[in-house]
This record gives sequence, structure tokens and C-alpha cells, in this order.
Amino acid sequence: MEAHADDRLPAMSAGLLSHIEDLGSGGGYADAIYNLVGHSPFFAEFERQDIDVLAEYMRVYRAQAGQAIIREGDEGDFMLLVISGAVDIFKNNAQAERQLMTSVGPGMTLGEMSMIDGEPRFATCIATDTTVFAVLTRDGMANIILEKPSLGAKILIKLVTMLSQRLRHTSARLLQYMEHPSSF
Repeated sequence: MEAHADDRLPAMSAGLLSHIEDLGSGGGYADAIYNLVGHSPFFAEFERQDIDVLAEYMRVYRAQAGQAIIREGDEGDFMLLVISGAVDIFKNNAQAERQLMTSVGPGMTLGEMSMIDGEPRFATCIATDTTVFAVLTRDGMANIILEKPSLGAKILIKLVTMLSQRLRHTSARLLQYMEHPSSF
């Protein structure tokens, strides 16, 4: 017998999001997530049924403006999907000064690397206004792979593709910097 979705959702990664308002199971947000399909590179090839199933493995949270959702260096085993609002992503430089890397909005995903490899967070993510986001934990992903293998494969392929594209982009920027360091 398959477990109910809420039974598959562990306490949020040892309380790492305990300071953020928990809105409950992602199942109630499947419509909002599905509406992001045209705006989200992650969900480009997902059907409505895929979103309905995936949402059942997620929890949804709301952060207020200025709240840190992810902190650089923290442990983490989840990724998140911004449903509404906006998030600024900061990285500490060599002098421990926080530098803005980018800002993201609805349809964007964050935290994929730590969900996959379990390494500490690479950057800090702070809500710039009230932000609602869905969270998929590593355990949730493992359950999808076991219980819904075709959806699990689709998610894994999308994650690998996204991470590969980011690596290519970063490598191209590094090469550009090495060739023309004064232009940065």
C-alpha cells in the first residue's frame, strides 16, 4: 500500500526551514505550480499529471521579505521552486562581503546541487518580498524514483540538464575572464 503524501514528507531537513511559515502539502498548490509550466525551464516538458503527482511529494512554505530561505554554508537536502514572489541570491566573496549574484522569480528552482550531493549550501537566498515556494527533499525525490519511476527519471534528466547548462555557462564566463580579466 502506498503511503499518503504527508507521511512521505519528513520534518523539514532537521528544522532548517523551521523559521519559515509552513503552508502544508504541495498537493493543494498543484494548480499554481502547473501555471508556472510556461515560465519555468524546469517544468518545460511536464504534463499536468506529472505536476499533480510531483506536488504530492512537496511541502509549501511562505517567507516574508528579508527572511533567509537558504544560508550559505548550511546543510541542506532540498531544492525549492518559487511559486510567487522573488528571491535574491548572494555569495560571500573572499573578504566575507555579501555580493548579489542574481534575483529569481516564479518558476525558478534553487538548491538543486545540495539536494543531489548533500554538500553545504553554495549561496544565501533571501526573499525580497512575500514569497511562496514548494520544497522537494532528497527523501521525497528518492520516494518519487521508487514509487513513480518514469516521473523520477524525467526529474533527474531535467536536473542533470539544468546543472550541465549552468556549468557550461560558468565555464564560458571563466574562460572569458581568463582571456580578458580587465573586462570584469
